[in-house]
Amino acid sequence: MSSQPGYFVGIIAVVIAAVLWGTTGTAATFAPQVSPLGIASVTMGVGGLLLALVAARPIARHKTELFNNRLLVLAAAMNVAIYPLAFYSSMKLSGVAVGNVISIGLAPIAAALIEWTFDKQPLNRRWLISIAFGVTGVVCLATAKPASSFESTATSWHNSVGILLGLVAAFTYAMYSWIARRLIDRGIASRAAMGSMFGLGALLLMPVLFVTGAPLLASVNNFSVGLYLAVVPMFLAYLLFGRGLTVVRASL
Repeated sequence: MSSQPGYFVGIIAVVIAAVLWGTTGTAATFAPQVSPLGIASVTMGVGGLLLALVAARPIARHKTELFNNRLLVLAAAMNVAIYPLAFYSSMKLSGVAVGNVISIGLAPIAAALIEWTFDKQPLNRRWLISIAFGVTGVVCLATAKPASSFESTATSWHNSVGILLGLVAAFTYAMYSWIARRLIDRGIASRAAMGSMFGLGALLLMPVLFVTGAPLLASVNNFSVGLYLAVVPMFLAYLLFGRGLTVVRASL
């Protein structure tokens, strides 16, 4: 059992990471010329490579354990690559508020369901109520008249697809978070687990960045937005998140 001070520090780290993640949608609106795929690939692509770079020594120390868990690492990397593509596309189609509510707000519920499925963690009354509210919220968002997206009023079809992509983002986020915690529980250092997952995920996103990233170099503003997203809500936030996962479950 983790010490109380260590658990508190872990909770604070996760909360700060969540606050930083909450800035991504608003920050992306400052580079409207960049497609959501371009924003996604520079955020996770460059940020993931930075995580892998600073974790080079822990990765080297745990190379045997990482190889023995290679299927988990690869599965996590695939979820890491899918998550930002779904997340930023969701905000583009359904709007920043709806995209964030679905993708980030439902992620703990998705994580709880994953833990219930694979770890046999019981779903207590609190979680059942949360799931009921989450499902109700998604239904309300899906049936409500959409307000706006990044650029213009979204159609009902765009809104529905955006919500679906938000659910994909919530699930993939929950899945790679759960895998990260499982790797840590198997004795792999937090930085090694996060660095290997995000480094491989970043490599998977490089072709997307190559195809869609040109507008990031078209102006200082676009470049600054891309740099901020890669360094702050990606690199720094996931360092904090990895620290938090050493003491808290993915669903918390």
